[in-house]
Amino acid sequence: MVRLRLHGGNVVSSSSSKVVSVVTGGAGFLGSHLCDYLLAKGHRVICLDNLITGNVANIEHLSGNADFRFIKHDVTEYLYLPDAVNYIFHFASPASPIDYLELPIQTLKVGALGTHKALGLARAKKARLLLASTSEVYGDPLVHPQPETYWGNVNPIGPRGVYDEAKRFAEAMVMAYHRFHGVETRIVRIFNTYGPRMRPKDGRVVPAFIVQALKGEPMTVFGDGHQTRSFCYVSDLIEGIYRLQMSDHSEPVNIGNPREMNVLQFAEKIRDLCKSSSKIEHKALPVDDPKVRQPNISKAKKLLGWEPKMDLETGLQLTIDYFRALITRGQI
Repeated sequence: MVRLRLHGGNVVSSSSSKVVSVVTGGAGFLGSHLCDYLLAKGHRVICLDNLITGNVANIEHLSGNADFRFIKHDVTEYLYLPDAVNYIFHFASPASPIDYLELPIQTLKVGALGTHKALGLARAKKARLLLASTSEVYGDPLVHPQPETYWGNVNPIGPRGVYDEAKRFAEAMVMAYHRFHGVETRIVRIFNTYGPRMRPKDGRVVPAFIVQALKGEPMTVFGDGHQTRSFCYVSDLIEGIYRLQMSDHSEPVNIGNPREMNVLQFAEKIRDLCKSSSKIEHKALPVDDPKVRQPNISKAKKLLGWEPKMDLETGLQLTIDYFRALITRGQI
C-alpha cells in the first residue's frame, strides 16, 4: 500500500499499480464528471477541491471506490503529494458569471497561484498537466467562429475580466513551464457545456432556464436574446479533454459543440421540453456579455479525431430530468 499525504496532515492510501491522475476542482460540475471518466478508464484518482463552488454531493457516489480519494485543499496553497503522479487535470476555478462577481479575488488567485502550484507539482513529479482554460479568453470576439489562432477581444478591467485574464495568465504560465522547464502540458479551451451536476443558481443559462421553466417562473433572457451560444453536453466534452491529454499536442485546442443558437431560441427549446407555460422576461444585458460564441473545432477533429455526438434534445432532457429530481426532493 502507498500512503498519500497532503501537506497539513490529510492521509489517504491506495494501491500503486495504476496510473495516478490528480484532478483539481474535482468536486465541481466538470471535475466530478472527469473523475468518473478517469476511474472508468482504470486510473487512480486524487480529487482536490476547497469546495467554495464545488459540492461533495457531486462525488459522494465515489466514496466506496478504493481508487478514489478526496482531499479538501485550496490549490493556491502549498501542495505536497509524496508518491508518483502521472497526470494532472487543473480544473480548479470559479467558473460562472455569479462567481466572478462574488469571488473576484479567489478567481484571480486560482488562475495565477493555483496554476503555479499545479505546475510545480507537475514539474516535481514529471507529470503531464492539462489546463482547463475557457472560450472566455476570446472575450467578446470580433472573429466568428473562434479558432485557436484568434487572440481575443477582452476588457481587462471589466467585471468579467477577473476570469478572462486569470485564464489568459494561466495559459501563459503553462506555456512558460512547457518551454522553460520542459514540463509536458496541454491546454483545452472549453466552450459552453451543460449537463447534470450544474449548480442550480450559478448564473448560467442552462440551469437558470430549466429551473425557471420547471417551476413555472418567468424565464430571464438578458438583452434581446439574439446573442448566440453553442452548447456541448458534458460527456462529449470530457471525452475530448481526455483525448487531448493523451495526445502529443501542447498548444491550445477548442473543445465544444459548434451548433449555434441564439439565447432566445434556446429558452424556447427548454420551455418546450419542460412542457412549461413560463413567460420569457427580458432584462438588461450584463456588462461585456459576449454577443457571439461558437468554437471552430477543426483542430480537435484533425488532431484528436473528436467531435460531439450527443444531440441537443437528448442532452437537455437528461439535464432537465436531473433538475426535476432536485426540485422533487426539495433541494432547489
